[in-house]
Amino acid sequence: MVRSKRALITGVTGQDGAYLAKFLLKKGYTVYGTFRRASTPNFWRLSYLDITRDINYIPADLIDTPSLVEALKISRPDEVYHLAAQSYVGTSFDQPLTSGEFTGLAVTRMLESIRQNDPQIKFYQASSSEIYGKVSTSSQNEKSPFQPQSPYAAAKLYGYWITKMYREGYGIHASNGILFNHESPIRGLEFVTRKITNAVARIKLGLQKKLNLGYLESLRDWGYAPEYVEGMWKILQQKKSDDYVLATGEAHTVKEFADVAFSHVGLNWKNYVKEDKRLYRILEVKTLKGDPTKARRELNWKPKTSFRELVKLMVDKDLERWKGWQKGERFPWDAINYIDEEKTLFRTPS
Repeated sequence: MVRSKRALITGVTGQDGAYLAKFLLKKGYTVYGTFRRASTPNFWRLSYLDITRDINYIPADLIDTPSLVEALKISRPDEVYHLAAQSYVGTSFDQPLTSGEFTGLAVTRMLESIRQNDPQIKFYQASSSEIYGKVSTSSQNEKSPFQPQSPYAAAKLYGYWITKMYREGYGIHASNGILFNHESPIRGLEFVTRKITNAVARIKLGLQKKLNLGYLESLRDWGYAPEYVEGMWKILQQKKSDDYVLATGEAHTVKEFADVAFSHVGLNWKNYVKEDKRLYRILEVKTLKGDPTKARRELNWKPKTSFRELVKLMVDKDLERWKGWQKGERFPWDAINYIDEEKTLFRTPS
């Protein structure tokens, strides 16, 4: 009897971890997921995708190497998808040392644990378009220069290079997925896309009046997260490990995102959005647009969901959630975890 493939996902409770777990389960994998033990567990995304009971959970901490080794021993994985990190750029300016530990050095801890315990494991490192930073080209591919503009990006770049070093120095099947922005209805509310769609829903329903945003002219390459986790999987199915950009090849401004989102519910964004310079980053990354040519050629991967389709499906889901809340329904979502939602959530729905 041939055993099913086994995968270990660090950060299984995040957006990408949840979608990847669902994708791998459909592929017949036995899925293990690490999570950081906390006083209030955060499994709402897995519950939203209806896979909470299908995953084998392992408590682990990215700064505790023995717990990572234990996770490998318990899961005995064929593939490790290292997605866990401090993943918000803004927070990295407030907590630069924490970002370095969890987003950068943790990659080495994971790779070293693999090297010493089972170097045949295939390793995927979740890199980021933020490593390109202050770009000098209209689009970025695997050979474009890096100029990170945040502690998060610097830590991700460290993770990128250490992954290449373990690949070339120790022969580990270790690959980087340089993913450009990818969004979904289970994106965290601290990210600008979900911040916009959540506010649009609340404003449409009379629960909010205004939306403050940072730099409106930021250009980003936005895709749909479930399609990107398939790309992660395809990267580890290659005989030879390598680095790949996953992106749509299109860039749109934050202003465009807001325009499409508000228009979808019959509102004019200009009547509700205010640009707030206090929300600017210390160092702004003005433009990021990926060139996924290599992924199309070697992985046969390409995004399917258009920018407008992505915005609309996110708005629709947030509208559905807030309408459900108004009816007194109970369902898994994240608004309850955010201070800004408190005044609405903890009063009786009208």
